[in-house]
Amino acid sequence: MRKSDPKTHWNKVYLKKEVESLGWYEEKPQPSIELIKKSGIGKDALLLNVGAGATTLVDELVEQGYNNIIANDISHESLDKLKIRLGENKSKSINWVVDDLTNPQKLNDLGQIDLWHDRAVLHFFTEKHEQETYFKLIDKLVKKGGYVIIAVFNLNGATKCSGLPVVRYNEKAISSCLGDEFKLIEAFDHTYIMPSGDTREYIYTLYKRN
Repeated sequence: MRKSDPKTHWNKVYLKKEVESLGWYEEKPQPSIELIKKSGIGKDALLLNVGAGATTLVDELVEQGYNNIIANDISHESLDKLKIRLGENKSKSINWVVDDLTNPQKLNDLGQIDLWHDRAVLHFFTEKHEQETYFKLIDKLVKKGGYVIIAVFNLNGATKCSGLPVVRYNEKAISSCLGDEFKLIEAFDHTYIMPSGDTREYIYTLYKRN
């Protein structure tokens, strides 16, 4: 199955497998943490983690004192697993938003955010209209002086993930999609080691909005 029902696809993925065995699971999301720190945002800044899944990034951010986090995913099953792992008290501090980045409803009403973080979501949007909707949402939500972190498969990366085709990027392509209002602060390639031991080639980028 593919684009016809992405919500069902991702719910099945998270129901079928343990989080720690997923091909994008990170025990320590160090590259993301480094870029968030480099942005210099305060601990009370509004941080939107799109396509959060059951990421350990949310755990790390909470532990480090960030207290204004929004966790988004199209799959409620993935967010439910993240809530369970965090525990009831920590989960209450997170704003949970189940929504589709390519057809946003609730996300449209968030207001301005300080930082957008996406690891391994954008590359699943293979249709032009999906990509356009994604970048229009960034343009709508990220405030002036705010930051965008996008980490996706680079040009040497895999052509499929979770059985789905992907689009690979370099910093030039991401910059072109974001537009002139967003200044590239840093970009680097990163080799991610999957739980299986296989590797995936990513590019990480940090932008600041003028």
